[in-house]
Amino acid sequence: MSPGRRLTVALVGLIALVVVGWFVKDNVSNPEKPPASIPASASAVAGVPGAKSGLDVKALSSLPKEAAATWKLIGSNGPFPHPRNDGVTFQNREKRLPQKDSGYYKEYTVPTPGSQDRGARRLVTGSEKEVFYTGDHYSSFVVVDVQK
Repeated sequence: MSPGRRLTVALVGLIALVVVGWFVKDNVSNPEKPPASIPASASAVAGVPGAKSGLDVKALSSLPKEAAATWKLIGSNGPFPHPRNDGVTFQNREKRLPQKDSGYYKEYTVPTPGSQDRGARRLVTGSEKEVFYTGDHYSSFVVVDVQK
């Protein structure tokens, strides 16, 4: 084998080792730290309605205090601050929540202090007791654990 061919084979081998090492490093879990997409205690959220959606689960107590007040109003059937908009069907046009039949989801305003209008915050409930929160007008959602 000529010296030029040996150099080429050696470089290709080196590149292959670097690529394999890169994939192994990125795809092997660190046993001391679970992957970020899996909650530290998956069993802790297993009983939360909506947790199987794949969305992050947040405690109601970790959301803005107005979310807890809105949840209390939902439990007592109002009165709601925006009766024409609260308790109406949420269409899920953005498809950020699991696909369900029309009428499955209802939305409620979570007041934003200082806002001149309804603001961007909402609680969305599902027919199977799911509760979702968005603080950015449906761009993103989290599942709400209303027990915490």
